[in-house]
Amino acid sequence: VQVQASGGGLVQAGASLRLSCAASGGAFSNYRMAWFRQAPGKEREFVAHIVWPDSTTYADSVKGRFTISGDKAKNTVYLQMNSLKPEDTAVYYCAARRPFSSDYHFWGQGTEVTVSS
Repeated sequence: VQVQASGGGLVQAGASLRLSCAASGGAFSNYRMAWFRQAPGKEREFVAHIVWPDSTTYADSVKGRFTISGDKAKNTVYLQMNSLKPEDTAVYYCAARRPFSSDYHFWGQGTEVTVSS
């Protein structure tokens, strides 16, 4: 499967943004789909994942503000980000993992999110 992230941009604190992760070469519902992010000078960190149809997990830092979801018809996973904070500024990556694999082997290019204060 290939994944492609999009939807990043520059927003003010408190705004919302929706990222998209378009999958091709396979149905995203057959994988664990996740969002990660990497802020400048920091290591990449987990943000959220979804196991279709409705099993989701979030990092504590985004719980209650971010929502991961999927659209099977569009073969796309979304990350709805509300109440954005400057500390959410990062490059966001979409990744896919086979159900019984321990690693995310499929990564897309990142999409940059900048939140100004």
